[in-house]
Amino acid sequence: MPKITFLGAGSTIFAKRILGDCMLVPSLEGSEFTLFDIDHQRLKESESMLNNLKANLNSNVSIKAYIDRKDALRGAKYVINAIQVGGYDPCTIIDFEVPKKYGLRQTIGDTLGIGGIFRSLRTIPVMLDFARDMEEVCPDAWFLNYTNPMAVLTATMIRYGHPKTVGLCHSVQVCAEKLLKSLNMPTDHLQWKIAGINHMAWLLEITRKGEDLYPEIKRRAAEKQKEKHDDMVRFEMMLRFGYYVTESSEHNAEYLPYFIKSRYPELIERFNIPLDEYPRRCIRQIKNWETMRDDIVNNKKLEHERSIEYASYIMDAMETDQPFKFGGNVLNSGGLISNLPEKACVEVPCLADRSGVTPCYVGELPEQLAALNRTNINTQLLTIEAAMNRKKEYIYQAALLDPHTSAELSIDDIVSLCDDLIEAHGDWLPEFK
Repeated sequence: MPKITFLGAGSTIFAKRILGDCMLVPSLEGSEFTLFDIDHQRLKESESMLNNLKANLNSNVSIKAYIDRKDALRGAKYVINAIQVGGYDPCTIIDFEVPKKYGLRQTIGDTLGIGGIFRSLRTIPVMLDFARDMEEVCPDAWFLNYTNPMAVLTATMIRYGHPKTVGLCHSVQVCAEKLLKSLNMPTDHLQWKIAGINHMAWLLEITRKGEDLYPEIKRRAAEKQKEKHDDMVRFEMMLRFGYYVTESSEHNAEYLPYFIKSRYPELIERFNIPLDEYPRRCIRQIKNWETMRDDIVNNKKLEHERSIEYASYIMDAMETDQPFKFGGNVLNSGGLISNLPEKACVEVPCLADRSGVTPCYVGELPEQLAALNRTNINTQLLTIEAAMNRKKEYIYQAALLDPHTSAELSIDDIVSLCDDLIEAHGDWLPEFK
């Protein structure tokens, strides 16, 4: 039976979701779950939670927590990554508060923008340490990455760390159904196709019983834009560029130069953009965990239903050789999306089976969609250059090419902001020349 290692297992709720799913999969019965986290208290809590869940589900998996990462990885067949380097305090606070001094506002800051750049720079060295350990103790393992910034980290692992890596996100599998539900449209008998980059992949086609739904979607979306709602950025982009994007409006508001603008503060109200959403969410989650810890960790009657997360389905497909189709983040090798750079990480349909993960060829995106993707890819590729070469000039260039940052700040201010962020992060970052 396979050994499944969970890095960042102190994320108790997410560990429950992913490993709870695995407990419900027949092909993964008897698996060995090994847990690792640098926060030993949270690690212990996750171990207790999973043992309670195991007992209640009558599962025959084994569960063991490790404080030595290499021991946790040794002999693993699958490695799940869900770490966050630097946490809310201090690093997320730094990512948001330092840019505010320059008048630069963000919503989430975990994918692109100045927050995404520095989240990448402090996470990549840790991920490459994982890769070195894996090369020694589990070189054939599949690395299933859930950590953001998804595109940058997954591309870096594939190019420089561990080629058997695939990035997994939550937005693809729920995109079409959530869109239709928000417009009071039926969700049965759907067929859809999505491709692009993580958090900016495109619903390229959507049909119901063979009928193209886009004309009615756009008609209803245009009507809905007359009133305030939570998806106004995505609807606006669909009406302007022709296609709906996978990730939320709060995310996409900061991937583009159009919505968060100090010169036009009325746009925040008009498009219902939740500035500083991620710090608020972090504070709320920390507070909620204090009240719900006992209910989760020490609950002898803890239950679980299999979620829509891809990980357990991918592992099941590899164990049984029954193919599973999913939206995966992979390198654009061979031009899977032919009008995006080959070094980019793209989100495309993939098949998992006993041979591993096989990405599907998509071809050309509509040119306006590829153009929007490339504005984000520019910053992603320069961030990887900065991380691998340890040169400040690449950090500056990544920020200078970022759509939102460059729309708000001058060259001098962007460079100064990067220097301030490097200083504020201190030892959370490697040294840059």
